[in-house]
Amino acid sequence: MATFTSVVLVIALIAGIGFLYLRGDLNRLICDGACPPQYATAPESMRTAAANAAEAEAVGEGAIGSTALKQAVAGPLAHPALGPRVGFAAVDARDGAPLAGGGTEGLIPASTTKVLTAFAALEVLGPDERFATRVVRSGDTLTLIGGGDPYLVERRPADPPPVVTADLATLADRVARDVGTGRFALTYDAELFRGPSVSPAWEDGYVPSVVAPISALWIDQGRGAGGDPARAAADAFARLLRERGVEVADPARAAAAEGATEVATVRSAPVATIVADLLRTSNNETSEVMFRHIARAVGLDASFEGGAAAVRQTLEQDAISTEGLDLHDGSGLSRRNRISPTTLVQTLVAASRDDRTTATLSGLPVGGFDGTVRSRFEQAPAGLGWVRAKTGTLTGVHSLAGIATLPGGRPVAFAVMVDDTEGINPLETQRALDSVAAAIAGCAC
Repeated sequence: MATFTSVVLVIALIAGIGFLYLRGDLNRLICDGACPPQYATAPESMRTAAANAAEAEAVGEGAIGSTALKQAVAGPLAHPALGPRVGFAAVDARDGAPLAGGGTEGLIPASTTKVLTAFAALEVLGPDERFATRVVRSGDTLTLIGGGDPYLVERRPADPPPVVTADLATLADRVARDVGTGRFALTYDAELFRGPSVSPAWEDGYVPSVVAPISALWIDQGRGAGGDPARAAADAFARLLRERGVEVADPARAAAAEGATEVATVRSAPVATIVADLLRTSNNETSEVMFRHIARAVGLDASFEGGAAAVRQTLEQDAISTEGLDLHDGSGLSRRNRISPTTLVQTLVAASRDDRTTATLSGLPVGGFDGTVRSRFEQAPAGLGWVRAKTGTLTGVHSLAGIATLPGGRPVAFAVMVDDTEGINPLETQRALDSVAAAIAGCAC
């Protein structure tokens, strides 16, 4: 009898584990950190969406009821955990038609700022642009030139993520093949970017705890570089050259000589891949690097100020409202930033209109599945798999902006923002935001 009971318990345990796995509840236990999509089980709603894709496409052109949507979100938007300052906008993502909320008052956006940075990067640079890290030679001097690759590493791992395509070890291999053995001076040039590497609009303590000093030349995103990412990268490159028989002196910072001959190059991942990663992971360093590339592309200084001006210019050229907009960085770390919900939803709609910019939408993490919303929507299951959104979080500040898909495959671009919630449990505020998004996704509109 005891043996029979044990067998039954084992079978029940296996069945229970299988059920949890298929539901996706074990995702967070399977991986170290957030599971990449290829290793995680999708929420049931995502699998249902895939199974019914043809049906969704067939009815995806149906109208969205504005009145019903307003009624659906009225209760969630009134939740006390959102505090006294709530901004909200929802529009039909297919044509930008207003559905609920609106207004152009700027609120502190936190990391939803990255939606604007991602869109502008794709719009200005194009999805296929890559950034080159180069070595040039002038006489017996080799110069390592930073090209603003946000994911340059010293050595590529055996199974690198898609954003890591360039490394200093490969660059050193190519240099050694070109110059052979010999003795050289080594300089490094990180002059692509201008202005301060740390924003004066950031709070004390952000560097290096949440962001590294921004540089056009670094490895591993400047982490552990002791405040000088470019020098740390140059030191690593010198070691790699010496390992390959190329004798170099300790590196010195200097601009590349005019007329120097290119010796070797490695290139970053495409901008579309970079943007998708920065949105999924909310990467601060990558956002600030892209902020500077946007500025350079429109002829401005590659600095915090240049990036802010370039993003505004890009939005205005796409007829996106910039009323209430005040940018001081590309990551959203600055509490001086202001963005209206209207600007966010109009940016999302604009992103869908051009193949160049659609990675803004496809890069948004899926609720309950990956990125910064992997553990969200547990108490708002209508949003699981049906909401793709960028989060934003600072002390007393929370925001969520993205696309909620209604029954029938009809997309709604939404943004909900609060910036006066100090003293409220942040988890409660996040759950209240999730409820707003889930109310949209589950609306019978």
